[in-house]
Amino acid sequence: MLNVFFKPVKTRLPDYVEIYLACGELALSKHDYELAAEEFRRAEKLMPLHPEVHYGLARALASNQPELAGEALEKALKHNPRHVNSLLLKANHFVDAEAYTEADGVIQEVLAVNPVDPSAWALRAVIAHLNNDRDKEQASRDRALEHWTTNPAVDALIGRKLSQKYRFREGAVYQQQALAFDQSYLAAKIQLAQDLLRLGQEEEGWRLAAEVFDADGYHIVAHNLVQLKQELAKFTTLRADGLIVRMDSREAGIYGDRALTVLSRARRHLGTKYATDLETPVIVEIFPQQQDFAIRTFGLPGGAGFLGVCFGNVITVNSPASQGENPANWESVLWHEFCHVVTLRKTQNRMPRWLSEGISVYEERQENDTWGQSMTPRYRQMILSDALTPVSRLSGAFLRPASPLHLQFAYYEASLVVEYLIEKFGFPALQQVLDDLGKGISIVDALQRHTASQDFLDKEFAKYAQQHAMEWAAQADWKEPDLPPDADLAQWVKWNEDHSDNYWGLQQQAKLLLSQQDWRAAEKPLLKLATLVPQDRSATNAFRMLATVYQKLGDQPREEAMWKRVAELNSAAHEAYQRLMDFSHSKRDWTQLATNAQRMLAVNPLLPATHRWLAEAADQRNDRSTSITAYRSLLAMDPVDPAESHFQLAQLLYRESQPAAARRQVLKSLEHAPDYRAALSLLLQLQQERATETPPEPTAARTDAP
Repeated sequence: MLNVFFKPVKTRLPDYVEIYLACGELALSKHDYELAAEEFRRAEKLMPLHPEVHYGLARALASNQPELAGEALEKALKHNPRHVNSLLLKANHFVDAEAYTEADGVIQEVLAVNPVDPSAWALRAVIAHLNNDRDKEQASRDRALEHWTTNPAVDALIGRKLSQKYRFREGAVYQQQALAFDQSYLAAKIQLAQDLLRLGQEEEGWRLAAEVFDADGYHIVAHNLVQLKQELAKFTTLRADGLIVRMDSREAGIYGDRALTVLSRARRHLGTKYATDLETPVIVEIFPQQQDFAIRTFGLPGGAGFLGVCFGNVITVNSPASQGENPANWESVLWHEFCHVVTLRKTQNRMPRWLSEGISVYEERQENDTWGQSMTPRYRQMILSDALTPVSRLSGAFLRPASPLHLQFAYYEASLVVEYLIEKFGFPALQQVLDDLGKGISIVDALQRHTASQDFLDKEFAKYAQQHAMEWAAQADWKEPDLPPDADLAQWVKWNEDHSDNYWGLQQQAKLLLSQQDWRAAEKPLLKLATLVPQDRSATNAFRMLATVYQKLGDQPREEAMWKRVAELNSAAHEAYQRLMDFSHSKRDWTQLATNAQRMLAVNPLLPATHRWLAEAADQRNDRSTSITAYRSLLAMDPVDPAESHFQLAQLLYRESQPAAARRQVLKSLEHAPDYRAALSLLLQLQQERATETPPEPTAARTDAP
């Protein structure tokens, strides 16, 4: 369409702004946000004061550049404060941030311009639904449909906003109502397809996605879902009590059982702790391609930075294969997401974003103190500055963070709120808040009933967080240095002479020395930092830098000691685990080798050497079960020497009194190396033992004769 209809117009009328607006809208309808942004920027050059231009740009930039999108929306309203579309977009943002009072105020501005605007009344219905005010919800919907009683866009908008709040079941009802008005309304049909897929009602969800694609072959979301279904058909399905896990067939053979073990433990522990009914099976899908994860989760490519998402009945997760050189701890990700299953089910998906994320991060730390978000020097600085978000507005911190750091800080702050609530009011109070949310009571009222008022919590939590930050590494001097940003090493050394315990000064001095590769000189400030902030779990802690220093200096004992501290502090320190495995293997320290191999598998289970070393270490420790599992995983990875791996597994199975399984493995070994003498010898031994077994007593033949 762009080439056939719009391009000729652009050629003839290059300064006609409306054609660029039309191109931008078409691109938005097809979810091509990059092209849409290009078209709206061209329009902006032609007519910079046109609010519709900035409104379009705000929508085009919203998913990837939220700060710029916010600036574009501000420009639209600056040029026309009564621009209805921009006001509606602003109201949408407030709803997303759970700022319902502010959203309603903006909706009132829209209605002052157009009292019968259907989108404004639809948004009021959304807010009423989220506030559990069914009468107001119905009245607002009626007003939205007043002048077009079968307008499918009204119910589609209400349903879409509810689904964005993870109210997929309620959202699906609205999409079904929209389709009852107009069966061909594709916006409702594709949203319903995604709602059903997120509810685990897959057969109907896939069918609807295919219908949309058949009706519009250029519908990007429908096309993506149809293609994804074909990829999912290639996955292997693993099952355990209440769990259905789908993953790449190769990866299932490597760490599928381990994933089931983590999920089963989370299901037992968290389900019991939060007294949640988990009878309905939970579907977990683990994607080796980030793009497939994004399409299953969001319908479109993107979503960089998301490790996993939980919809309630369905969890989608990026596998370690999709995370590049620095994968996260996938076991902690599964624990985090399964905690969402528990709390979302308990509340029937009626919980604010901050509480949902806060509990999941909190429970990560409860299970393993190296998991989840913890205090860091940067977080300490943010808490004591103006970066702390009031509890009442904390959900908004997840939507348009100023940076990736601010997003991670939002997760940490939310978990700190949960920690505060439990310390101050007790875990039963938190349970009661969740129970109330499940009954449709608002978070403000639920907290008021079982903890304190919103104003009290905002003020008291801020004090709690600041006290927590002040007490963390209190022996260090946290004063901000007064040196210019381009200060050189000599200036930092001199400044630190008068501020010998200052964290920022010592860190900057150490970094400059490391950049100059002056390893011996860098040791002194780093040792001081390690003493001042021994609990620092951040990726740039002193122990990690000291490990590098000692590695460069060839001081293996000290290097090993530093990597051990890093491994104790961080659950995704794959570099530390690798170095410690190297040291342990060379020293034949089988206990340390096994410990760090297990740690590495929780981060990256796709490295053959880790499984091989774990198998060897477990065998040396007489832990045959672990060794057998490790060799099975190794064999799923097409190892360099499959004959040896099959033979080692055969020996272990033989010692575990599993002769039939041992025989199968030794035969596979000989398939790869027919002249492998040790394997031939084991096969002969198995054959001899088989021949000497006492045959079973013959069973009398059955007869029907009397």
